[in-house]
Amino acid sequence: MLRMAMALIDSAGERRDDYALDPIEIQALTVLPMPVIVIGEDHFILYANTAAEDFFQSSAVVLKRQRLQDLIAFGSPVLALIEEVQRRGSSVSQYRLDLGSPRLGIDRVVDVFASPLPSQPDAVVAMLQERTIAEKMDRQLTHRGAARSITALGAMLAHEIKNPLSGIRGAAQLLEASVPDGERILTQLICDETDRIVKLVERVELFGDERPSERGPVNVHDVLDHVKRLAQSGFARHIRFSEIYDPSLPPVAGNRDQLVQVLLNLVKNAAEAIGDQAIDGEIALTTAFRPGIRMQLAGSSGRIALPLEICVRDNGGGVPADILSNLFDPFVTTKAQGSGLGLALVAKVIGDHGGIVECESIPRRTTFRILLPLHQSRARKTA
Repeated sequence: MLRMAMALIDSAGERRDDYALDPIEIQALTVLPMPVIVIGEDHFILYANTAAEDFFQSSAVVLKRQRLQDLIAFGSPVLALIEEVQRRGSSVSQYRLDLGSPRLGIDRVVDVFASPLPSQPDAVVAMLQERTIAEKMDRQLTHRGAARSITALGAMLAHEIKNPLSGIRGAAQLLEASVPDGERILTQLICDETDRIVKLVERVELFGDERPSERGPVNVHDVLDHVKRLAQSGFARHIRFSEIYDPSLPPVAGNRDQLVQVLLNLVKNAAEAIGDQAIDGEIALTTAFRPGIRMQLAGSSGRIALPLEICVRDNGGGVPADILSNLFDPFVTTKAQGSGLGLALVAKVIGDHGGIVECESIPRRTTFRILLPLHQSRARKTA
């Protein structure tokens, strides 16, 4: 969508105080759901679409008489982001920036996607994606905390439930030898259900495992190829795979087995969303290097770079909008027989790797996006 906005704004010509867009271009920019502004020299606003008018609570005419620092908090990191785009001449994105100011009246937390405007060397086009107030506390850390919040529950379940279940299963097996053949289906049902509960408890236990895992440089393309082979030999044999890889992608700092587990979970979910009967099912695996993406650390003013992007995209039915914002919380699931722990475990593992995972979904296009830090050698760390 940002690419579309940039293309339209880029076609506006050389006039800096008022872009001479034709009616079709004006209409297209007007209906864009995200606030889009163009910032010129000295942070003067050159253009604002309708969503930007609503966001800043001012008309485009008024906005174009002002500079960006007149609208947002003093010293906002958005100003530094715009200057970085102008200096580098390349796109920069940052998540969860606070735009709160007395003028706006309330705290506004946004993701900012900014890129230089080709026709205007000093102009920057910026799209703002607003976060809810609940997300101000960092949605990824919330996912991580939600996963870890059941650590104590997992330990309790392991001790208090698994042992009695073992006794129940043993008793059912003893009864099976003495009951009539027609009633053995009941003892078998007891065994099957106790096994199912034990498996659920074991999955919950994974959240309580705080032992540091062995980390090192991991080639994500090797991981993706391994996951693809596993999927095509089993649950996704009826689905077409496509790969769009950045061959120059450097290693990620991680644990290979855990990353295989995470990506296999996402690919399995994608296959299930497509369904067994689909004849045009497709799963796309993509990687890219995004040098401008950074995330603020909890309790710190510092930001870490998350330039390695891995995406798993499917053309299934999509994720219902009412659970999308809580998709990575434990016990949230769209499956009739699902436990709701798979994506919570994905969020925990990626969080433990210092990264983030997000989902965007519309019918026929659901994308799970993982952003991870680079592997840094010991020599580089101490340099």
